[in-house]
Amino acid sequence: MVSVVPGQSGIQSLVQRAVKSRQLSRQEHLKLTSAMLSNPDMESTDRFHINRLLDYVRVGKVNLID
Repeated sequence: MVSVVPGQSGIQSLVQRAVKSRQLSRQEHLKLTSAMLSNPDMESTDRFHINRLLDYVRVGKVNLID
């Protein structure tokens, strides 16, 4: 479960945790991509954080784990 810092969404907390640990589970990856694709009204800050994390995964800064 993701702890939510006041003033931050759960998405931002999840992204910060993943960047800090340099790991993201495949289930979390699926949740983030699904949330982004299914919600066109998502806040731009959440969309920015998800895109940043997906870029980190793409370039190898964050590893996907099972």
